[in-house]
Amino acid sequence: MKVLLLTVAGTSTRFGKSLGRECLKCIYNEKGFDESLLGNMVRKDASFDKIVIVGGYKFQELKDAVENHFSDLKDKIVLINNEHYFDYGSGYSLYEGLKYLVGTDFDEIVFAEGDLWVDDESFFKVSSSDKDVITFNRDTIDAKKSVVLYFDTQNKVHYLYDTAHSYLEIDRPFLSIYNSGQIWKFSDSDRVRKSFDGIDEKTWRGTNLVFIQKYFGERDKDEYEMAQFNTWLNCNTVDDFRKIAEVKK
Repeated sequence: MKVLLLTVAGTSTRFGKSLGRECLKCIYNEKGFDESLLGNMVRKDASFDKIVIVGGYKFQELKDAVENHFSDLKDKIVLINNEHYFDYGSGYSLYEGLKYLVGTDFDEIVFAEGDLWVDDESFFKVSSSDKDVITFNRDTIDAKKSVVLYFDTQNKVHYLYDTAHSYLEIDRPFLSIYNSGQIWKFSDSDRVRKSFDGIDEKTWRGTNLVFIQKYFGERDKDEYEMAQFNTWLNCNTVDDFRKIAEVKK
């Protein structure tokens, strides 16, 4: 079973501030639902057998949107409510999604954070790969918004992110550094289960990078693919969202 796992539980404070009102970012649109981040991502690849969406903030709005706009996918979509969307970090949404999935017969998972827009061609290369995949993009690394991935002198991957959106500091020598594409593919179901079981519940309350690090951290670089997105937007503000129309021209 091929699974798409999306986490869209956050309060989107920066997006709401830029818009001038509270808003569930993943369903925001100006010309129709299909242009929303959720509408675009869910329909990227029709080959997914299951689509797991973890919400939280404005959950009823999310539920209504799913029912109204994805009625043709009702047998595929599983909607999960992360009731700790406000007091726990992004890791808990990933925890809720994986907790459901480890009890199923999944074979592979594509995990994407819910505030992203990426080009179809690049996404399909990730979703159709038969290997694990780490993604990156061409954007400048900015401590205010970037998730950094870098390789140490043993070519092992590490992730770095500042939840305060202030500054980043790498405390060891490194060979290369990238701006993470914040989408990953997990093709080894046994490793997913082992990594999931190896993290205590309290640790899940932090960033989702704890699981990513555990899954990929000890692996050799030739055990997975590195995939670059041709076009990648992280929609922190409404101006970021409006860039989508520009890049699609």
